[in-house]
Formats: sequence, C-alpha cells, structure tokens
Amino acid sequence: MRKPRILLEGATYHVTAKINRGEHIFEPDEIKNLFLRIIKRAKKKYKFSLKNFVIMSNHIHFLIEPAKKESLSRIMQWILSVFAMYYNKIHKLFGHCWAGRFWSKIIENIRQMFDTFNYISENPVKAGLVKNTQEYEYCGIYHIIRKKFEVVDKPEYDFLIGGQS
Repeated sequence: MRKPRILLEGATYHVTAKINRGEHIFEPDEIKNLFLRIIKRAKKKYKFSLKNFVIMSNHIHFLIEPAKKESLSRIMQWILSVFAMYYNKIHKLFGHCWAGRFWSKIIENIRQMFDTFNYISENPVKAGLVKNTQEYEYCGIYHIIRKKFEVVDKPEYDFLIGGQS
C-alpha cells in the first residue's frame, strides 16, 4: 500500500516526475516544447505558481505552489496525463509514459526554497548540457532572465536569481 501524499494548503512543493524505464524521451526539443505548451495550458485551467522548473531528458522538476483550493495532485495528474496522451499519440505508442507517481516534498522554509530553486536550476549544468544554467532553454532561470513569464512566474525573491529579476 502506498503512503498517502502530504498536502498542505498554501504550501510550495518540490515535485519530480521520472520517465518510465529511465528512457530519454525529452531529448528532441520538440518534445520539451510540447511539455512547455502543456504547462501553459495547465496554467489556464488551474491556478498555481511555477517558481522554477527544469525539463531533463528523462525527468522533470517543478518548484510549484498551488493556489488556495487547488490540488497539487489534480494539477500534476492533468499535466502528466495530457503529456502522456500526446506523446503516445505522436509516437503511436500506448501504455505508461511516467514511472509511477510523481514525488513531492513540502518546502518548509526560505533556506529550503533557495536550495531547491538552485538544485533545480543546476540540473542541466551537472548533466553537462550547458556551462551556465541561463543558457538552458528548458529551465526556469532561462525564462526569468529573459522576463518570459508564460511558464514560470516572476520570482518573489530577487536573491533566488542573484537580483536579476
């Protein structure tokens, strides 16, 4: 029996979802762009703040805060299932796209927020995809620096991005 997800109204969460079998389905940019379009659609359907994100080749990270009366589970289920339906249709596949449930952790303080924001941002650098996270188009920092707030929200705290907002 799986553990119930801990949800708290007004909380910010670090969310991770992994692709089934560790496959690298996000490697073509078209698939990453599809995922970005689905996030934009989700932001019209649900109320939530996406403080940071990264789309890697085989997983995603979100730093997300659902609005009051919104459900993290409902938001993530919609994003992940809509993506899976489109992905499977494009590739004429069926079955699971994601490796089980998404993982989530409540952010408990500003230090944890800062550390999680940076951890998410540094994923493409650690993977050797770019030298600087600002160069990676599929990361929140890239959008924040360019003041593109369709997917990621404008930061509440300038120090998260070195005062560059």
